[in-house]
Amino acid sequence: MNSTWGVHNDTLTTELLDGGFVSIGWDDLPDLRTIPDGRDGLKAALAAVFPDKKPQAIASWAGTLLRFRDEMQVGDLVVAPYRPSSTINLGVVTGPYTYDASAPTHGHRRPVTWRKVSVSRTVFTQAALYEIGSLLTVFRIKGHSDEFRAALDAKTDSVEDVTRLVDAVAETAASDGESTDEPRASRIERHTRDYVLEALHTELSHADFEEFTADLLRAVGYQARVTPYSQDGGVDVIAHRDPLGVEPPLIKVQCKHHTGTVGAPEVQQLIGTQGANELSLFVTLGAYSRDAVGIERTRSGLRLLTGEDVVTLVLQHYAALPQRWRSLIPLTSVLVVDDSADS
Repeated sequence: MNSTWGVHNDTLTTELLDGGFVSIGWDDLPDLRTIPDGRDGLKAALAAVFPDKKPQAIASWAGTLLRFRDEMQVGDLVVAPYRPSSTINLGVVTGPYTYDASAPTHGHRRPVTWRKVSVSRTVFTQAALYEIGSLLTVFRIKGHSDEFRAALDAKTDSVEDVTRLVDAVAETAASDGESTDEPRASRIERHTRDYVLEALHTELSHADFEEFTADLLRAVGYQARVTPYSQDGGVDVIAHRDPLGVEPPLIKVQCKHHTGTVGAPEVQQLIGTQGANELSLFVTLGAYSRDAVGIERTRSGLRLLTGEDVVTLVLQHYAALPQRWRSLIPLTSVLVVDDSADS
């Protein structure tokens, strides 16, 4: 059976989808195919380039490079978390390791056919999300690979339908119970962000989400009020800086309480309500299509907030939120081991 790999890449974004590949850093190393002697050879090459690094770090890096160059095989599944929109891209490895010497960064690459993109994190169980929160750049997914395969093979892109398929697999799959990594800062932060997103998705109705959005804007420092609730997809919240709401600019807010992908037509619908000296804000728990993002880039006065953006605002302004929402999302501050700590 083909393996399932997690690959973290916080340097490249749309290039991965556009170019059809996954990549890793270590730009100071040459083509990995020129480095002989397996893991020992990689360790020697790394030690020569990074003489100040501790042996434990060199050994960990060598393991990552070995997995990417040698162990990953054609047909393997790639699970690639996409930080900007808090989603997950799923693909299949289609070729051996390659080296792109012309690339400004991340020349170490593997060709991938992306079969599912912008999959909501809410589709998967918390245990599966914790497993892909590994601190390693490239790691084998063992305990919950069936969940990601179920999402990859789903015949639908509906978040609800894919969630049901994944839940069915999760209920019958037996986890090996292995600890995939130490609970350091980035993993705990990611777990917290997933928890907040899941709570907002499952515990709120659309009307609740409008009320929450208004309160979140108030916590940020705006005046905000919810418009009369309707099903017509129009303006859901009105916001402004002026306490009386009579001075421009006025912000018209549309809320979309789902974790799927918002397309260009829905964004255009909001823009159609925008008058002179008015701004538009679209708020969703999911992501936006490439066409929708293109509209935001070319149109002034429009801002698109993804689920990841909403969670960030919640964490930044948590103390200013009404007790109603803090009770729904109970959080506390802790000190945790930083990722930079040597293993």
